[in-house]
Amino acid sequence: MVNRQASKWIRKSHRYLGIFLGIQFLMWTISGIYFSWTDIDEIHGDHFKNMDHEPPSFSGLMAPSQLNAPKGIKSMEIRDIGNVPYYWINNDCLYNALDGRPKTSIDQDEALYVAKNHMTDALEVEEITLVEKVDKHHEYREKLLPAYVISYSGEENLKAYVSVVDGKFQTVRHRDWRIFDFLWMTHTMDYEGRDNFNTTVLRAFSLLGLITVLSGFLLWYISSPSLIRFKKRLKGKR
Repeated sequence: MVNRQASKWIRKSHRYLGIFLGIQFLMWTISGIYFSWTDIDEIHGDHFKNMDHEPPSFSGLMAPSQLNAPKGIKSMEIRDIGNVPYYWINNDCLYNALDGRPKTSIDQDEALYVAKNHMTDALEVEEITLVEKVDKHHEYREKLLPAYVISYSGEENLKAYVSVVDGKFQTVRHRDWRIFDFLWMTHTMDYEGRDNFNTTVLRAFSLLGLITVLSGFLLWYISSPSLIRFKKRLKGKR
């Protein structure tokens, strides 16, 4: 049998741990419910994208070996920018695929062309701006910069991002994605980059959560009337 003082200490510890961890437990539950009830394709903004888009076919392209690429060619992709083919070489430089001229950046009209190909026709462009730097909390983190931000009218606060350097359509961001991103942050407890599951805070709360649950089981074990009566019967039979 656990003495009264030990029982009191266990109850007190369990109570204060519950208060301390309660908010985080609530956020884990809310975020988990939201994740299970949402369509991840909608979070990615697929319903705003032109999923049937196919790049055009180009002819008369110069051979990549003829490009004046200082470091040679290790990787290559073709970009459709303003209905003109470009080679994206070594994840570093754009070259006109027709005449071999290098291209250092795309302009706003070309960015709008790229975005129009990837977004549905029903959307109305509100403005286009340039973003050159972002912090770890920005919705366009960990992607190629600088980038054009194409904003669309509507309640969703929809934005499409096209990188300046390679002319590639990067991603879309909208209201539901931002809600998901916030809840994902509270779920992983990575308040900087969102996706680190090895933070000290998450590890500490996980261990404290386990201790809280185990202390609850222990409280049930030492205070359950049925167990107490059962133990007394066993003791009386000895």
